[in-house]
Amino acid sequence: MISDDRIILGLLAALLAFVFFTREREGWKKFYVFVPIILVCYLVPSLLVTTGFVDASESQLWPVAKDYFLPAALFLMTLSIDMKGILGLGSKALIMFLTATVGIVLGGPIALFIVAQFEPSIIGSGQDAAWRGLATLAGSWIGGGANQTAMLEVYGYPIEGFSALLAVDIIVAEIWMIFLLYGAGASERVDRWLGADSSAIDRLRDKMADYSSSIERVATANDYVLLFGGTFAVVGLSHLAGGWLGGVFAGLWGEEATLASEFFWVVVLTTTAGLLASFTRVRELEGIGASKFGTVFIFLLVAIIGTRMDVTKIADAPAFMAIGAIWMLFHVVLLLVVAKLIKAPFFFVAVGSKANVGGAASAPVVAAAFHPALAPVGVLLAVLGYALGTYGAILCAQMMAAVG
Repeated sequence: MISDDRIILGLLAALLAFVFFTREREGWKKFYVFVPIILVCYLVPSLLVTTGFVDASESQLWPVAKDYFLPAALFLMTLSIDMKGILGLGSKALIMFLTATVGIVLGGPIALFIVAQFEPSIIGSGQDAAWRGLATLAGSWIGGGANQTAMLEVYGYPIEGFSALLAVDIIVAEIWMIFLLYGAGASERVDRWLGADSSAIDRLRDKMADYSSSIERVATANDYVLLFGGTFAVVGLSHLAGGWLGGVFAGLWGEEATLASEFFWVVVLTTTAGLLASFTRVRELEGIGASKFGTVFIFLLVAIIGTRMDVTKIADAPAFMAIGAIWMLFHVVLLLVVAKLIKAPFFFVAVGSKANVGGAASAPVVAAAFHPALAPVGVLLAVLGYALGTYGAILCAQMMAAVG
């Protein structure tokens, strides 16, 4: 069993290298048609953990990925953004995002009610009441880790039982992500079934890709030092300012407030820095491959996320796992029904869902699975998810309390 982070990172890097080496080889092209490369980069690490070949239980790769790779990717992939083009995507993007939020808010009490009919003991009482623990799941699935922690503090669920809910959170959400990544590889077929017109998305994708081609040039060492120096300076300053802003809001509204989270501010600040840069000559750094380096960070992030999923943990909390599965199923069905009614492209279904359920760590990953140039759309919706997370989770918790 491998538990050394240095070796694990080496294995993940080798996996990424193998996937990108084989993607253009004749014998592998058909395989990647049916199994998208981003799905391979996600599933293989999870299988290494599930089979016991890798032990990531004490790994510190995720904090590194979250604090360094993710903010850097957000900045690099946002600085070439076409804001006018994104706003031109229309109302369907926002409708699908809000539908995803409603699916989580309503899905919680419905799932708890259904499972309680078969397993009444799951309801609990006092501080051990199931709804208190499930409120943390609502916080995570509408906003993210900051909102989840806020719900844990607000409702005082015992920390001993929280680990089972973390397993539900990760496993159920990541299984859904597998389907989304697979769907991204077959989005044209899904769009035909939905009756959707994805031409606006295609135009934005092509426009951003054409812009990258028009300013592409041979890079020098100075260019790369400038690119990475500026990027990680932005990341460092975002952490500095994020810690300060988080402390200010913690003092005003308490540490459970969403705005008291340093990570929330890091996401907002790096995204804002990239957006502001997109209106200046800094945008021309796309010519030396800014978004391509962002893509590398995204794929490293995907592989590291994969090491956090061990499907054997499903057995640790079967009743909670059942609630999580029904909850997510309601969320998915509602999304597909609304998408079918308004003829929304599958891209909006996938990114709207992960902007809620996965937040800034997953939404740009899913968006990039459709095309790397589309990652900024996921970033912008994920920030909106953070803003709604606490309020939606509190509403969901109160509804679950009424059930229990």
